[in-house]
Amino acid sequence: MPTRETSDVIVIGAGVVGAACAHYAALAGLSVTVVDRGSVAGGTTGAGEGNLLVSDKEPGPELELALLSTALWSELAERLPPAVEYEAKGGLVVASGETGLHALREFAGRQEKAGVIAHEVPADRLHDLEPHLAPGLTGGFHYPQDAQVMPAHAAARLLHAAGDRVRLALGEEVTALLTGADGAVRGVRTTTRDIHAPYVVNAAGTWGGAVAGLAGVHLPVLPRRGFVLVTEPLPRVVRHKVYAADYVADVASGSAALQTSAVVEGTPAGPVLIGASRERVGFDRTLSTEVLRRLATGATTLFPVLGTVRAIRTYLGFRPYLPDHLPAVGPDPRVPGLLHACGHEGAGIGLAPVTGRIVTACVTGTEPPLDLHPFRPERFDAADR
Repeated sequence: MPTRETSDVIVIGAGVVGAACAHYAALAGLSVTVVDRGSVAGGTTGAGEGNLLVSDKEPGPELELALLSTALWSELAERLPPAVEYEAKGGLVVASGETGLHALREFAGRQEKAGVIAHEVPADRLHDLEPHLAPGLTGGFHYPQDAQVMPAHAAARLLHAAGDRVRLALGEEVTALLTGADGAVRGVRTTTRDIHAPYVVNAAGTWGGAVAGLAGVHLPVLPRRGFVLVTEPLPRVVRHKVYAADYVADVASGSAALQTSAVVEGTPAGPVLIGASRERVGFDRTLSTEVLRRLATGATTLFPVLGTVRAIRTYLGFRPYLPDHLPAVGPDPRVPGLLHACGHEGAGIGLAPVTGRIVTACVTGTEPPLDLHPFRPERFDAADR
């Protein structure tokens, strides 16, 4: 017979988004149970690079989220231990031709009107920022607001910093959502017990669509696979997050086909992280040597010095993709008491704090930090009809 426990809020998912939701809810005085069938950061978060970016976002709702979250990450960095490896190192986007540079200039101009700081860097000054960059690049833009964390540590520390108001239920898969006679959420059933709460937050990342299905609602979250190559530890060869201009187009694309663009960044621990790839192949975890070849080629094109460096491992993860590239954040009017915090695609680590703040505001009845209409979870019902 399942045992019964009670909390103010249940968060499904112990990745960084779920951890941020639990963190801010606990700070607001709520008791929270975080349920995950695996471990803390055992899914997409643990396979992330830890990017906190504004540089890759078009002006609009997602950029609004990112700017708010950038400020929150800066605040968190003051409170959380150094283990989260928060580094406000900035980003550098480079172009290899005049056409690409012109596109970057127009893009940065639109972003600046929305509150992003972007500085154009002429070709002869690129090496001031990145001494090991390849010669012959046309120019680029420096984004000082871009930053990085170690994502698995960040999730763990967010949960730990919330204190004893947060209880972890790890290794427990949610098998059903409990509802009352009025259809409102009353908690969850796991493989071992019932946990009761008037609010349930779907922070299941790539599996957010499946959790929504337990509530009988539609949320078309799809996995978008990506690989990362990791080099041996090095002196600081790469100082910023550096990527080629076509990365922005890949982020905004809805194509299911394989896309790769050069993205290279150093880490405080020494290894260089090399990406980025995107493809929709379901949850296929097969190693793709073609993807790794493309990543290595792109990285050594940007940084020839990496051609003599050993790649010591690779890993993959699944970004939680929604068709309009915006996450589902906030209450679900189809099921009272159910809130969503998923579908952030590759931006979940960066957008985690603001997502946690929004969810907490909705649960406590306070004013969210921005208009939630673009992120409403039911928006896909109308689109499907």
